[in-house]
Amino acid sequence: MSDMRDAALSSKAWPFEEARRVLKRYQNKPPEKGFVLFETGYGPSGLPHIGTFGEVLRTTMIKRAFEEISDIPTKLICFSDDLDGMRKVPGNVPQQEMLAEHMHKPLTSVPDPFGTHESFGHHNNAMLRRFLDTFGFEYEFYSARDFYRSGQFDEVLLRAAERYDEIMEVMLKSLREERRQTYSIFLPIHPETGRVLYVPIKEVNAKDGTITFDTEEGEEMTLPVTGGNVKLQWKPDFGARWAALGVDFEMYGKEHATNTAIYDRICEILGGKKPEHFSYELFLDENGQKISKSSGNGISIDQWLTYASTESLAYFMFLKPKTAKRMHFDVIPKAVDEYHQQLRAYETQDANARANNPVWHIHGGDVPKSDMVVPFSMLLNLASVCSAQDKAQLWGFINRYAPDATPESNPGMDAAAEHAVRYFNDFVKPNKVFRAPTDLEREALEELRDNLRAWDGGLDAEALQSMVFAVGKERFDPLRDWFTALYEVLLGASQGPRFGGFIALYGVTETADLIDAALAGKLTDA
Repeated sequence: MSDMRDAALSSKAWPFEEARRVLKRYQNKPPEKGFVLFETGYGPSGLPHIGTFGEVLRTTMIKRAFEEISDIPTKLICFSDDLDGMRKVPGNVPQQEMLAEHMHKPLTSVPDPFGTHESFGHHNNAMLRRFLDTFGFEYEFYSARDFYRSGQFDEVLLRAAERYDEIMEVMLKSLREERRQTYSIFLPIHPETGRVLYVPIKEVNAKDGTITFDTEEGEEMTLPVTGGNVKLQWKPDFGARWAALGVDFEMYGKEHATNTAIYDRICEILGGKKPEHFSYELFLDENGQKISKSSGNGISIDQWLTYASTESLAYFMFLKPKTAKRMHFDVIPKAVDEYHQQLRAYETQDANARANNPVWHIHGGDVPKSDMVVPFSMLLNLASVCSAQDKAQLWGFINRYAPDATPESNPGMDAAAEHAVRYFNDFVKPNKVFRAPTDLEREALEELRDNLRAWDGGLDAEALQSMVFAVGKERFDPLRDWFTALYEVLLGASQGPRFGGFIALYGVTETADLIDAALAGKLTDA
């Protein structure tokens, strides 16, 4: 047994803990289907949001962890519930009036408001797949429309007709009295209007595999439960899909957690073995509201990737999945820098520490070296003081600080420089507010400037930090008031980097000139 497998079998990292639970299902013999099946679900009622992506990413992390501790083959399915009826027009897409004319039709029967795909469902599925492909996920994509129409679901749908009363008994216990009167696990799809009908079922004929119901216009109609003529309500659909596919693991948001027992029981009634599951906390926007596909609040995947790397997003997703996370733009710089800190730590860690390091789970054990010679937060401050409009401006400073670094040999650094310029111009620049120094702060700044003019210690960040520290220690208690003053007076921000590192990057003479500009009131006047 390898050192890493040995470490993985005892690691407290949540992907390994979940992987060990899945492995327990097959300790006696491998699954008859020949592989362990991980599934993620997606409702394409709106544009895919970052929470949907996070579900696939986290499931992939557990799948990779499983592959480390077991030799049983694995498969990941991303299942789109695109046969669901559109019950609300999303607020963040064009052609609202046109979409309103197609209410309650399956999403794959609603015209695409963007005009690029066969339907709205197809458009959203394509967006999801593009996002997943950007990150290099290995997955098979399943469409509910195809799953229902192809016959792949027929055996379980016929079994649902056979065991209709038993499944209904499970469902009715969870419903209010009023809903019980009209509820059925089957939703017919009108063969003429194409609408998903929420109507009472008059008869379920298990022998013929049909249901009989009255349409909304009062016409009696009989349809087979197979062939895409009928879909299951979403709770029975969960359990039925598990049974049909033999799903071993699925994670979902905490809003599903109360239904887990229902999903499991329906899966068992239909002849399946209930999977392992993992309930994660929700993603929130900057106001603490749940991120929603239909409202489009919070950060989109494309927005994150405009300002930072895919790996930094994966790092953010790894952290504390059972804790609610606010997904707003301020979290990006911290995620970037912490990701690279973990990359640097990984190089010297033993197998046990590596098994708990987020970067092992982000990269599936094939962990690269960090080429970030300057932290992202430092790049932002550098972009701020020189009002950078392109990454070439930042490279001029980076090369003085790290002469051997180049855009070609440090592609991660190069990408981060470009991201930093975008982030500065979009988020930092509009909110920069410089203030004039107090008399005490002016006195300290003058001494710091004079020390810099006389400095002959090169670009040693630690030595420069000690000098900055000594200037402040004489005058400020607590000392953090001195560093707050430096950030607010010189950088127009309430917080900032280790100032010695900033001087080493920006330049000793340049920092002295910056202090002169601040003392002359040129920064507050700009």
